[in-house]
Amino acid sequence: MPHFSYHSLYQLAYQVFLAMGCPEADATTAAESLLIADLRGVDSHGVARLAGYVRLWEAGRINPKPNIRVVHQTPSTATLDGDAGLGLVVAPRAMQHAIQKAQQVGTGWVSVCNSNHFGIAGHHAMQALAQDMIGIAMTNASPLVAPTFSVERLLGTNPIAVAIPAHKQPPFVADFATTTAANGKLEILQRQNADAPLGWVQDQHGKPTSNAHALKHGGALLPLGSDREHGSHKGYCLGAIVDILSAVLSGAGYGPWAPPFVSFLPLPANPVGKGLGHFLGAMRIDAFRPAEEFKQHMDNWIQRFRNAQPAEGYERILIPGDPERAAEAERRQRGIPIADSVAEELHQLAKKFSISWE
Repeated sequence: MPHFSYHSLYQLAYQVFLAMGCPEADATTAAESLLIADLRGVDSHGVARLAGYVRLWEAGRINPKPNIRVVHQTPSTATLDGDAGLGLVVAPRAMQHAIQKAQQVGTGWVSVCNSNHFGIAGHHAMQALAQDMIGIAMTNASPLVAPTFSVERLLGTNPIAVAIPAHKQPPFVADFATTTAANGKLEILQRQNADAPLGWVQDQHGKPTSNAHALKHGGALLPLGSDREHGSHKGYCLGAIVDILSAVLSGAGYGPWAPPFVSFLPLPANPVGKGLGHFLGAMRIDAFRPAEEFKQHMDNWIQRFRNAQPAEGYERILIPGDPERAAEAERRQRGIPIADSVAEELHQLAKKFSISWE
């Protein structure tokens, strides 16, 4: 598997976004939002998605120069219309609105409609950390997930991310899909021609399957927990909450009316809203207690959990964000591994837009 430097992949993504018509500032934001996924080891949401954004743009579903505007607000809340822009650009703008409101009144909450896929949720939540704030980010997504007991695909993978600062310890960063596995992980298995673990997907009849291509044959992703006996109703509830806060609240397409990420599928007939929806929040720590006091106790919390006695066969206890930090440290030094099929797709994009890239 070839490795590429962050700088090399960033420059390609930046040039592709410019070629799509994005202003320089937006191309920078989009490339940063995209590449942070590769750095943090979330290969399903990084440059592997770049060609998908291009195809959506070619289909007229991404506006490279959106007029992102506030359509409703109070001192602590706002609703933004993303004007069909790249979610990689719209979500960071919305998070800045949330942070600004939190600076003024303690907390800020922004719901977004008329957007597109926004990369990894953790990136947006982490924007609040530098301001001594807790960040929250979530988004609805293409309907690929069947609610518990159903064969219909009505929800997306609908991730939730929460970023919490500490003092001397690294921040707590939880970033997870509300499904057993994200669709991007299935795509990785498809490229490898490998089977999926049981519990990730069901077939068109609602039966468990290891076929990584099950979605192409009418199957569905499963909510977190995989089946009722293992708690899939809880994953279903979490995904539903994300859908409601991100889309029903903002005026975006929700449930089966959320637009698909792939350009070859038609947009839903009789839409109930505009585009994908996001929900972002920032909470100023000193709106609750002195920030330094809180962060010292976060250090204590983290250290105590790290020191928990591991079960037999395990060396240590991880804190949310540890694996991603380790991946970023290694990949900044050794480069980012890219699957052969993705590398070929990137070379084709460079050729398509006459970008000099190796």
